[in-house]
Amino acid sequence: MSIYLNGTLWVLGAAVISAVLVVITRRFGSDEVAEKNLGAGGSVFSIVAGLHAVLVAFILISLFDASNGAEEQVQKEANALVAVTWASGSLPEPAKSTVDQLVRDYVSTVVDDEWPRMREGEDVGNTGWTTLNQLRDTIATAAPDGDWQQDRKAEAANQLWQVYQARQERLDAAGNGVNPVVWLALLIGTGLSLLFPYLFGGPNLISQLLITITLSSTLVLLLFAIYQMQNPFSGGVHIPPDAFSAALDRLS
Repeated sequence: MSIYLNGTLWVLGAAVISAVLVVITRRFGSDEVAEKNLGAGGSVFSIVAGLHAVLVAFILISLFDASNGAEEQVQKEANALVAVTWASGSLPEPAKSTVDQLVRDYVSTVVDDEWPRMREGEDVGNTGWTTLNQLRDTIATAAPDGDWQQDRKAEAANQLWQVYQARQERLDAAGNGVNPVVWLALLIGTGLSLLFPYLFGGPNLISQLLITITLSSTLVLLLFAIYQMQNPFSGGVHIPPDAFSAALDRLS
C-alpha cells in the first residue's frame, strides 16, 4: 500500500471519527454548558494548541534536516569510496587489486545487506566495518615506490577516513528515529487538542463539523508525516542506495 493511500486513510479515518463525535455531543450535550465552556476553555485551548504546534513544527524541521543530512552523507560515502579506489590505483600490487576488490565487496554489502536492514530499522551487523578495516590494513601495509606512490597512499588513507565518518553518520541516521518520550508528548498533545473542541458549542452543526474535521485531519496528517519521516531510509523519505550503485559503475 502506497504512502499516499496510507495518508489518505489516516485523514479520512480522523475525519469520520471526529464527525461522529460531533454529532453525538450535539445530540446528547447541553448547549448552555457548551456556551459556558467556550469562554472558560478558549484560552486554555489556545495555550495547549499553541504548544503542540510548536512541538510538531520543531520535530518536522528536525526530521527534514536529518533526512537531507543523511542523503548528503550517503553521497559523501560513495564518492569517498571511488576516491579511495582511484588513489590506490597507483599503489603497487597486490595492494592495488586488493583495494579494488574490497571496495566492490563493501558496496555489495551496503546495497544488498545493509540497506534492507536499515529500511526495517534493524542492526546492520559488522560485515561492513570488517571490510573497511581490511581496506585500512591493506593501504597501511602497502609499500610505495617513490614520492608519487607515497602521496597516493596518504590520499587513499585520508579518503578512507571520510568513508568511516560518512558511514557512521548514515548508520546513526537510520537508528535515531523519534524518541518514545517525544512520541508520548505528541500523542497526548494531539489528544488534548482534539478533545477541547467537543467541549464547545457552535453556531450550527455544519460549521462545528467543518471546524472539527479540519482540525482533526490536520493534526493526524502531521502525525502521519512525522511517522513517515522518522527513518530517512524507509517510509516517505526512502533514500535509495543509488549513490553506491553509481559509484560501482564508475569503477567498472
